[in-house]
Amino acid sequence: MKNKTVSLKHIAEHLNISVTTVSFVLNGKAKEKHISEILTQKVLDYAKKVNYKPNQLAQSLRTGKSKILVFMVEDISNYFFAKLARIIEDIAYEKGYKVIFCSNENDDTKSLDLIGLFKNRQVDGFIIVPSPGMKDMIAELIEENHPVILLDRYFADLECNSVVIDDQKATFEATSHLISNNYKKIAFITTDSDQMQVQNRLLGYKNAIAANKLESHILKIPYKDAKNGKAKNSIKNYLTSEDLDAVFFATNYLTQSGLETFKENNLESTHNLGMVAFGDNELFKIYSPTITAVSQPLEAICQSLMELMLMLLKQKNVKGISKKIVLNAELKVRESSKKRLL
Repeated sequence: MKNKTVSLKHIAEHLNISVTTVSFVLNGKAKEKHISEILTQKVLDYAKKVNYKPNQLAQSLRTGKSKILVFMVEDISNYFFAKLARIIEDIAYEKGYKVIFCSNENDDTKSLDLIGLFKNRQVDGFIIVPSPGMKDMIAELIEENHPVILLDRYFADLECNSVVIDDQKATFEATSHLISNNYKKIAFITTDSDQMQVQNRLLGYKNAIAANKLESHILKIPYKDAKNGKAKNSIKNYLTSEDLDAVFFATNYLTQSGLETFKENNLESTHNLGMVAFGDNELFKIYSPTITAVSQPLEAICQSLMELMLMLLKQKNVKGISKKIVLNAELKVRESSKKRLL
């Protein structure tokens, strides 16, 4: 029996009751429909015995709910997004939801294609790390009454739910930490992007530099170069041409490119050059020297996302709801930013 698909009709015929009664019991409406506890238990016991599994497609057509969420990020292989995905999957599963993960590669065309696909599949909600030109797509989803939450970045002129880090504050504090440890010529290596989180990190660095009357040293690398390995040449050329005593990498993938550059070119290593990374990694704790990093609160981010999503899923109309959750990052101080001897 366990290898055979079991229907509501089969259960009803076996117990000599109506299909409607079986449906009410299995959908948790027995008490509401005044079905006796004895009959309710009989239905539940038999459904368990025959390993009954509801037809998800039929159920979604009937209820309008698929119990599926979309988690769209820039790159699911990125350490930060991969860690979030794992936590989100566990929390969603406990709440009865499954999650589809996908990468938009910061590409608007791919984002549009993916959103069209998932809308047709009637997913219940979207958690999205938006690509640069997604504002109109997001606005359309909201207008169509789809629960949407933006993660990591948002559009300043779009009313939408979001969960983000206070990037400006985190970068200001990390830069100030380097300055307090006698680093005065600090390079900030970032992507050349107008996206909100990138601009906020850059602003935090600039504000800390200006507050201490120092000179800024900024390298902006095109996003495609940062993701296809070409960033290493830019980093090498910049570090060998500038008189620096510290470097602050604005993303974890730029940090990786920087470390590879040090290794491959025998440049002045982090033993002599102060270093901070935006985005922590387990390997930073065993690298030599260990690497100081801005650590984003992964558990808090995921809990906030799911609490907000579950709230939205209960609403009949989500178009008027726009909640912005801003969380603080933590600076994990390690050997790479130790006090510089003058």
